[in-house]
Amino acid sequence: MSQSRHLTLTDLAATAELGHCLAGLLVAGDVVCLAGDLGAGKTTLARQVIADLCRVDDAPSPTYTIVQVYETVAAIELWHVDLYRIEEPGELEQLGLEDAFDDAITLIEWPDRLGSHLPADRLEISIAMTGSGVETIRDTRITGFGSWESRVDEF
Repeated sequence: MSQSRHLTLTDLAATAELGHCLAGLLVAGDVVCLAGDLGAGKTTLARQVIADLCRVDDAPSPTYTIVQVYETVAAIELWHVDLYRIEEPGELEQLGLEDAFDDAITLIEWPDRLGSHLPADRLEISIAMTGSGVETIRDTRITGFGSWESRVDEF
C-alpha cells in the first residue's frame, strides 16, 4: 500500500525548496529514494537536505564515491548514496546500506539499482522533466510506503 502526492516544480529553486521541506520531516531510520533522469534535480534536492541538516553548503555529488556520509546537527548520520554506477546486486552488500537504513537518514539517487534490497518503509520522490531551457517543469510524484504513507500529506 502507498500514499502519493503530485507537485509541479517550476525551477531548481522550487526543487531546493522541496528539499528544505523534506529536511524538516526527516528522522533517524528514514530512507528517501530519489528517481529521475540525469539533470532532473535529484542532487539539488539532496544538497538542500544536507545543507539544512548538516550545515554543509556545497556537498559533492557521490557519483564516483557512491556514498558520502555526514553528521546532522542532531548527531544522526546522513548517507547520500548515488547508485548510478552500480551494475551488480553483489556490489550493494559492500556499501553497508542495511545498517544505514536502520539508524541513519538515507538519501538514495538511482534507487532502482537496489532491486530486492529496496526497503519497504521509504519515501519515493520521482522527478520527470518536461519542456526545455527556462520552460523546464519538473513533474514530481511523492509516494510514501510504510510509515511514510501517513506523512506524505506534510508536503
